[in-house]
Amino acid sequence: MNAWRRLSQHYRMKHVNHQIFVLMILIITVPLLIISVIIYFFSIQAVKNEYQSSSNLILTNLSFNIDQYLQSIEKGTLNAQMDGQLQNALEHWVADGDENSNDQRIQYGNTIEHFVSSIEMTIKNVDSVQIYAGSRVFYSTNFNRSDYDVKDFTKEDWYLQTQQSKGGIVLFGTHLPFHRVNAKDPVISIARVINKVGSKQPLGVMLIDIRLDSLREILKLSETSKRNFTIIDSQGASIYNSESTSASSNVPINLESQKLQTVLHAENGSFYAYFAGVNSFINFVTSPYSGWKVIQSIDEKEMTKQAEILIKIILALAFLSLGTAVLFMFILSARVTKPIILLSRKVKMVGLGNFDVDLSSNRQDEFGVLYQGIRKMLEDLQIYVERSSMAKAQQKVAQYGALKSQINPHFLANVLETIQMKAIISGQRDVAEMVGILGRLFRIHIQTGKETVTLQEELIHIRLYVKIQQLRFGDKIQYREELSVNSEALQVLHFSLQPLIENAFVHGLERSSQDGLLEVSSEISGDDLLIQIKDNGVGIDEIKLGQLRNRLAQPSDTLDETHIGIKNVHDRIIFYFGDPYGIEIESQLGEGTIVRIRIPAR
Repeated sequence: MNAWRRLSQHYRMKHVNHQIFVLMILIITVPLLIISVIIYFFSIQAVKNEYQSSSNLILTNLSFNIDQYLQSIEKGTLNAQMDGQLQNALEHWVADGDENSNDQRIQYGNTIEHFVSSIEMTIKNVDSVQIYAGSRVFYSTNFNRSDYDVKDFTKEDWYLQTQQSKGGIVLFGTHLPFHRVNAKDPVISIARVINKVGSKQPLGVMLIDIRLDSLREILKLSETSKRNFTIIDSQGASIYNSESTSASSNVPINLESQKLQTVLHAENGSFYAYFAGVNSFINFVTSPYSGWKVIQSIDEKEMTKQAEILIKIILALAFLSLGTAVLFMFILSARVTKPIILLSRKVKMVGLGNFDVDLSSNRQDEFGVLYQGIRKMLEDLQIYVERSSMAKAQQKVAQYGALKSQINPHFLANVLETIQMKAIISGQRDVAEMVGILGRLFRIHIQTGKETVTLQEELIHIRLYVKIQQLRFGDKIQYREELSVNSEALQVLHFSLQPLIENAFVHGLERSSQDGLLEVSSEISGDDLLIQIKDNGVGIDEIKLGQLRNRLAQPSDTLDETHIGIKNVHDRIIFYFGDPYGIEIESQLGEGTIVRIRIPAR
């Protein structure tokens, strides 16, 4: 059991150490973590907003640059509508056909091929230019015709789409050159019908193949590891993808169908989606010239990389503060808590009466001063306790013996019996009766030999004493009892009521000129027994009453009492039952006195 108490004490002292540790965590680490989370979310949102804003601006500029480039190609194709020599050559080539002489055919062919060469030189990144007239295809003189395999092109989809455009520009997304043999590099193409000036008569079809280098040059300043671009047509087919070299224009982009429909049906917008294998921020715009969708994708992790670096730094600081708190706890435990626990154990040993404890310390700080002070106090206390305990023990024994032995009932009883016999022999019956009652009263005290008796036994003693007084005063003094049910069986200190009854007669009723009334009542209040002795005597003035109350409140350090009175009874009650119990007095001059006794209801 003692080991368990020591363990509990040690845990409570340790708990103080833990409280300091938790307090440091709550004051430093937890706020830092909360700030970290707040900063993280705000920085994430700020970075995302910045990326979105810059992405929209970049995408708008790229779309504009692409349109500018395509429009420059369209302007180049318009020269075919304005070049009279080309118009004349195409018109005679298509209209006269085989009727042209061989020289004319060569002349017209050279004119057309010269125009093709001029287009190639004026338009940047042109891969090839072909003009389809009648059943023949004209190429630049820089190309080897053996590289082309042209059959019936008039039934091909691209040719039919161009014919249906009635002279408008038709764009074809990423594909391998239509007629080039063993082609590996994809191109995009622009085709239009060459109409006769001033009419809608078609003279031929011009097809310009453009290398993807043109788009790469436009996008390269914005293309980074963070940003990727995809260009699709209005049907969702890929025209250009910065991460792919696929030449097929029919391959759809790697985007959820619902998101893809959003892109196809909206002019511009942005959203987060799973794209190209990662969670990405997607934004897009639609080119007003080509109708192409320019899509930009940014890996969300790349967007928030800087914010994540920031949160890592703050988290590192938080964990550093946690480590500092742990280190501080160990230092605190070694330098403060353990000395306090050791000192507490030694002080408790002193409290249990063991003065043989070692309170020496080599520390020069406040703990050293504390140890020295407690050691000096312990030495003084030990000397005082040794002296005081012996004196107190002797005093209590002497005082308690005096309280009960100030009157020797045995001696008085024997003397009274002798007086009674002499009174009977002399014929004095009244005196004999008084002496007999007084003898019985002291015999009761002799026979019990107990510290406590029941209230009933104590009242028998009181009734005999009152009867003696009534023999003295006759009918002048009346006696009455009002006892609570079951109170007579409770224990009271033996010979504790008679001194109070005697005071009521001597200091109250004897001095009064009117008929006297003495009342004894009892009441059980909670765990206490209240006994009240009330008289209608002369009472006590306020000064004397205050002095009497002060006297009751003072410790009884002397044995100079020469009679059994209120002070003696009060001290006996406190000595036997404890401080909460004792006597209270109320009195008014000319009206009487009330004495209340409070003892445990045992």
